[in-house]
Amino acid sequence: MRLLLPAFALPALTLLAAPAAAQEPVRDATAAQMSALTALYRDLHANPELAFQEKRSAKLMADAARKAGFTVTEGVGETGVVAVMKNGAGPTLLIRTDMDGLPVAESTGLPFASKARATTAEGTETAVMHACGHDTHMAGWVGTLNNLAKMKDRWSGTLVMIAQPAEERGLGAKAMLDAGLYTKFPKPDVALAFHDSASLPAGTIGVRPGFALATVDSVDLKVRGVGGHGAYPSGTRDPVVLGAKIVMALQTLVSRENDPQSPAVVTVGSFRAGTSHNVIGDEATLLITVRSYEEKTRRLLLDGIARIARGEAIASGVPEDRMPVMTVRPNATPATFNTDPLTGRMRDVFAARFGKDRVADVPAAMVGQDFSRFYLADKEHVQSLLFWVGGVPQAKWDAAQQGGPALPSLHSPDWAPDAEKVIATAAEAMTAAAIEVLKRG
Repeated sequence: MRLLLPAFALPALTLLAAPAAAQEPVRDATAAQMSALTALYRDLHANPELAFQEKRSAKLMADAARKAGFTVTEGVGETGVVAVMKNGAGPTLLIRTDMDGLPVAESTGLPFASKARATTAEGTETAVMHACGHDTHMAGWVGTLNNLAKMKDRWSGTLVMIAQPAEERGLGAKAMLDAGLYTKFPKPDVALAFHDSASLPAGTIGVRPGFALATVDSVDLKVRGVGGHGAYPSGTRDPVVLGAKIVMALQTLVSRENDPQSPAVVTVGSFRAGTSHNVIGDEATLLITVRSYEEKTRRLLLDGIARIARGEAIASGVPEDRMPVMTVRPNATPATFNTDPLTGRMRDVFAARFGKDRVADVPAAMVGQDFSRFYLADKEHVQSLLFWVGGVPQAKWDAAQQGGPALPSLHSPDWAPDAEKVIATAAEAMTAAAIEVLKRG
């Protein structure tokens, strides 16, 4: 994920400063853990695991929760962890961390850089890296649960802390829900999560009400033709030429059919065809990512892809029995929606605690996050917020604003956040948010 902010959106920041009134037990409790949390982060960073392979990471999360006094269940949705602490009457709050790394070879040069290798679900051996910052998420999650376990006199209700697998594949939240997260464990009234940001200075909090992240659909389009000799194209129906026409025609979906006030993306990420210089093959395959916020926009894009593919095939003289075949993969990641009044309430909490200069109103992004499923599973009763915590080291941020080197994005092999600031800010912010949600009457 990469969240883009205009350079003028934030003033110069003193990231460790905060209003005097905010100097109180939450910050002190977080600071007292930072040595241990940094060590945990470095361990997790050096030992990342792919989706649904997070056995070691899950054990570390489960052990930390048990040590803090939570009742812990492992193996929820394959490698998911659910930790519950009941502390009297009150709301139920779910706080999530994701755990999986990415099939990326790290090039940060960090002394604790990952050298891990693993095999993907498709059977490909690969290097593995926490290139999306889930290691900072886990460390911040542990810091939060430790704080809240020691501050039971400040809140009342039920905490459900979950460590979720397979966010990068968009499968982990669904797996935990399918395994009974909302039936075998207390169902939340509020769900919270944070994500580190590669587009905010370290220690800055980003908040976006309403749609914050996009619905992500993956489309496989098989373009079928009639093959033959490359020297005699007139006797064929060339799927490469047809595929190229489809790629170009798809560009009109966003530029000419979609309402420009409803964001949308259609990107052909892969075009595979052919085996030889002089052979016109029978098929080409297009792999397409489709991104939107609103369901009507999503439907327009998906229906439009099917219509354009068929129309171009007819125009190219492809026989009816060789029309394109479109498959929308079932693991679409739904759009993340930050609900009000929760979002506004938490923004006020963060601004009061950290100062207004450390809280930014950020634009929605066209990346996806399956945290959305915890809200959508019962959106009539669940309030939800995912907020950002900036991770860009201040010196690199300042240099980039003055025309220096471009900042690496999330999923980049060069992404190395200022992890201590991310973890400290996230643990303090999440603890304060939890106490606000669960505050004693």
